[in-house]
Amino acid sequence: MLRWLPWSYDALFTITDRSSLAIRAVRTALRLASRRMLLRLPPGTSLVVTTFPFANQVLGPLRYRGRLDASVVTYVTDFVVHPTWMAPGVDTYCVIHRAAQRQAAAHGAPDVRVVSPLVSARFTSLPSDGKRAARARFGLPEQERLALIVAGSWGVGDVARTAAEVLATGCVKPVVVCGRNDDLRRRLHAFPGHVLGWVDDMPALMRAVDVVVENAGGLTCQQSLAAGLPTVTYRPIPGHGRANAEVLAEAGLTTYVTTAAHLRPALTALTTAENAAPVVAATDMAAVVSEAVRRSGRATRRRDDPTAP
Repeated sequence: MLRWLPWSYDALFTITDRSSLAIRAVRTALRLASRRMLLRLPPGTSLVVTTFPFANQVLGPLRYRGRLDASVVTYVTDFVVHPTWMAPGVDTYCVIHRAAQRQAAAHGAPDVRVVSPLVSARFTSLPSDGKRAARARFGLPEQERLALIVAGSWGVGDVARTAAEVLATGCVKPVVVCGRNDDLRRRLHAFPGHVLGWVDDMPALMRAVDVVVENAGGLTCQQSLAAGLPTVTYRPIPGHGRANAEVLAEAGLTTYVTTAAHLRPALTALTTAENAAPVVAATDMAAVVSEAVRRSGRATRRRDDPTAP
């Protein structure tokens, strides 16, 4: 939907953001998947971790109605907490910023924890002296200021236009990651910049660049922030991309550039001064999951033996 009919995705995002009736309709439709979901869970499962809002709309009600004994913990992959993440029966919501924590609480979430982004530790420990080697590895120029343009694993959004506009600023050279979007990579074949397909080692690539330009506020954005790279949101994708852009900018985590005319001053400022993404102290999600497993185990023992502690 997002790749081929972005307007319909934006409409669905907006309607479900504004109407609780729409959320209930989605939940009712997804109830058809309840039995299949229960059958897919291995016997003895004590905890389920979700990373997708519609999974909450299936698992949460199952737990709420007593048909699922396992605890449900969700990791909200966005900086904005859309109402579709909220479902009765979900035990704990893990978010990646205090702004998201406030949103989840406002939606009525019973237990909200701020956790560190679920990205590889290699992003958080990029050596400052490894830039030259990283550039040589990817065939990038040693002296240029480089802007890494990312659009998620699907390579969605107006990436080609973004690349052209970043190039036109003249202050940075674009490095475009197309992800698994082979069509995008073919379209950029003659682009006078550096175009890559799927990259297995994003920590190394981020070590090579000076700034990141992203369009969704998703996991790749979390990686760049964990790496301490200044990050620009530009031409965000519909729905969660635009919503994330506003939350990220308001929190001071990224620079939201809304017009091509503002690209050059923003990129110049971010690449000519010492800029680093602010680091937010947070709990390791593994600790939250361990706690939930212990709680689930105690609940099971009490159910089997009312005298158990």
